[in-house]
Amino acid sequence: MLYSDPEGEIEKALESADHPTIELSDEYGVVHRVWKVSDPAIIEFVRGKMDEKKLIIADGHHRYETSLNYRDERRQEQSENPSAALAPHEFTMMTFVNMEASGLVILPTHRVVHGFASSSADSFREGASAYFSVEEVDNSINAERANVILREAGRTGTALLAVGADRSFLLSRPKAADSIFAGLSIRQQSLDVVQLHKCIIEGVLGISTEAIRNQANLDYIRDASEAMNIVRNGQANFAFLMNPVPMRQVRDLALSGEVLPQKSTDFYPKLLSGLTVYALE
Repeated sequence: MLYSDPEGEIEKALESADHPTIELSDEYGVVHRVWKVSDPAIIEFVRGKMDEKKLIIADGHHRYETSLNYRDERRQEQSENPSAALAPHEFTMMTFVNMEASGLVILPTHRVVHGFASSSADSFREGASAYFSVEEVDNSINAERANVILREAGRTGTALLAVGADRSFLLSRPKAADSIFAGLSIRQQSLDVVQLHKCIIEGVLGISTEAIRNQANLDYIRDASEAMNIVRNGQANFAFLMNPVPMRQVRDLALSGEVLPQKSTDFYPKLLSGLTVYALE
């Protein structure tokens, strides 16, 4: 869960000079530390500060929905003998992260399109030109250079990088007709991932929303270098690289009651599963 605390009051209250209760390094060399908080005054302070805050689910949407379904099933089972208000199934374990914390990063999830018998770069460029300004870029660029190009082009709005086996294109300055975004709010239309799916994946490549949902011609890759190598090795037609969604867009969409498309964000860092366990029995 994300919450807003610009002054970092909650984090400051939880700081401790004691040795952590748990400390370990994962396979990437990242150190994870866990402190047990048992001071009633600190707990009450944090509870008071969190009481009126709005929360955004950054990760774990399906786990949250599963916990609600489990709660409802248990309530149904115990309808003749209602459980106490503090029954374990009435709660679920969560991690809360300050969205203003300097260490919180949103990473993009790139798209790789495959399964087309032929995919002419010229025809792709012509089709994409109906929706974006298209500029050809050096096809030998690496992931680091690709990220720089995207970051610079993204300062003024949507920027996408289409990497093919032989040619690559920067897509920017959207110009699609509003009709292609029917049913989507202005906030959602401004998302790079929506522009990519509606204009390019569906509009130019003709991949249906059902095929996208079933991942028939589409894979989600978080590492840009991996996505580019898949194409260059002949295993896919195009890799579409994107900038990360800015935190303000995530916040504004969520607090207006809207949701982001699937695989839009990848929040980092992530806690290791299993460091703590919520016992339901």
